[in-house]
Amino acid sequence: MIQAFGLTSNARKEHPPAVDDVSFEVRAGRVTALLGAPGAGKTTALRLMLELQQGRGITYFRGRPLHRIAHPSREVGVLLGDVPGHPARSVRGHLRMLCAAAGVPARRADEVLEVVGLVSLRDERLGSLARGMDRRLGLACALLSDPHTLVLDEPADALSARESRWLYGMLRAHAAQGGTVLFTTAEPKEAARSADRVVTLEQGRLVADQEAGDFARTRLRPRVAVRSPHAARLAAFLTKEARTAHCSVEVVREDGNRLSVYGSTCADVGETAFRHDILVHQLADEIGDMGPGAGTTLRSEPEPIDEPRVPDTAAPAEPPDAEEPTPAIEPHPPYEPHTAAAGPRTTSPAPSRLVPLVDPEEAAGTHPRARPSRALTLDALSPLPPPISVRSAPSPLRPLRYELRRAVGVGTGFLTGAAVLVVSALTALLLARIGHTPQPRLLAAWPRELPLPPAALGAGLLGAFAFGDEFRHPALAADRGTVPRRMGLLVAKLLVSAATALLLAFLTVGCDAEVLYLVYGRELAQVPADWLSMSASWTGLVVGCAWAGVLAAGIFRSTTAGLAAVVAVPILVVPLVHKALEGPAVPTAEGLPMRLRKVFLLQWPFGGERYLSAAARVIAQPVGGALTLSLTALLCAYLLTTLRSRVR
Repeated sequence: MIQAFGLTSNARKEHPPAVDDVSFEVRAGRVTALLGAPGAGKTTALRLMLELQQGRGITYFRGRPLHRIAHPSREVGVLLGDVPGHPARSVRGHLRMLCAAAGVPARRADEVLEVVGLVSLRDERLGSLARGMDRRLGLACALLSDPHTLVLDEPADALSARESRWLYGMLRAHAAQGGTVLFTTAEPKEAARSADRVVTLEQGRLVADQEAGDFARTRLRPRVAVRSPHAARLAAFLTKEARTAHCSVEVVREDGNRLSVYGSTCADVGETAFRHDILVHQLADEIGDMGPGAGTTLRSEPEPIDEPRVPDTAAPAEPPDAEEPTPAIEPHPPYEPHTAAAGPRTTSPAPSRLVPLVDPEEAAGTHPRARPSRALTLDALSPLPPPISVRSAPSPLRPLRYELRRAVGVGTGFLTGAAVLVVSALTALLLARIGHTPQPRLLAAWPRELPLPPAALGAGLLGAFAFGDEFRHPALAADRGTVPRRMGLLVAKLLVSAATALLLAFLTVGCDAEVLYLVYGRELAQVPADWLSMSASWTGLVVGCAWAGVLAAGIFRSTTAGLAAVVAVPILVVPLVHKALEGPAVPTAEGLPMRLRKVFLLQWPFGGERYLSAAARVIAQPVGGALTLSLTALLCAYLLTTLRSRVR
């Protein structure tokens, strides 16, 4: 159950709030539609409910606000807009990545793919999916953690009739198993047909909260749907005759050759067409929207009720391939388990209980223009994935598994690493060709003219991608730009970026040495005598650049900002540190390992003083000190922004 109380968004300047004191209730086992014209405040209401936007009011999901739920994805499945995933990631890889973050088995991805009908597209990239397939993937993401509640914003937007029937069948099946479903729509007919209860918003205010039957009876206007190749002529004659007869008839021109006539009947419209020799392809009564000017978009295919044809005497016969009559639009009855009521709304599969005027192919769902009938059974609904068990206690391996799948799921990291190796090898050959380059700089491919070697820049770029891609394609967020700031996620990104940087540093030195050996012989590929301290400095530089990229991208929410922070260390911070260390009153760190040994009064085992001495020398260097200072400042800034977001 969802209980929303007093939802009110913050007003902007002189504009009124988009949502003003909206309260409603969504019961379990039922499908509820939040109806409103574009701009009525539907999406804002959902964002306030999900605590994605600042405002007043509170929403309870089964008695608890969302921020008090240990596993929000387990309780609420959300679909807002398109699926926020990297366009180069595969469908299956995206779901398996979310499985790792939610702590569910990886096989769950295959189960939901089979349910939503995307098994054949599991290796397709997200960027190549059509709109309908993206909707299916969004529903799969929402069902991944087996949530009790589904909150969907315009789930059938831009979908075909068949895809809409499939989508609402899934929602009906979820509600039939005791779940709670809330979706938004701008089409009154869609709300009346697919929901059990309709909550109507107008200009941010609640204007109606009704059962679907009451909504269809009181707020939907009957109309006559007309399709004719001479729609403009027919509209002119209808308007003229209504004005002459002083009748209240409204004629609305739809897209193509369609008309919607309010305040008239099929017989009157047919007689007018017959008198003026106007060909009519379709003439049918139907339940329309809330009338012209309601701000909603009419569906492209009307649903006729009683007389789907003009008599032969009223208009010429329609072509043989004309559409078949379709069932009346009735609100879906609420789900009642273990009951079988008689009449057209029964859930019994007996053919005699189908709604009249339903073609057998349409009732079976195989007709190309089939409409959803009220005779759907639970067996006919789309199957749901089996229930799963998610551990309630958080595991430290969840963010690590997620980060590993995120890093290897796209080819950006591999391409960046390959580019770094190629550039490093060419730079090393160029430096060897020029000569007068020290051996350590030659192996690292670090010219004196560059602030950082290619490997350090590549590691910083990969670190910046770790958080930059999260904000650009926030797979963990319910809405774009709201990436959760959890310490576990930060630690996982730091660990993965450090391992990637170490691997990149080792491969860079190895490839440079091998290339120098092949081209110039063994002399230029020799290992320096002080390789231990050089290795410590090299790994510290590369890992420090990677961490600086991660933290800066997490603070400024941009990959570019992360890479800029990495480049700013040698250009801006190093000169400042160098000037500070050159001051006459600043003591040096010489002899620090020996002093530490005397302080702790112990003998370092396995030659530990060598490693301590190497680490101290790295920190004492201008670049090492600048990196240490930068990382400390970035970490403090990240923690500050995390605490600030939690307080908000």
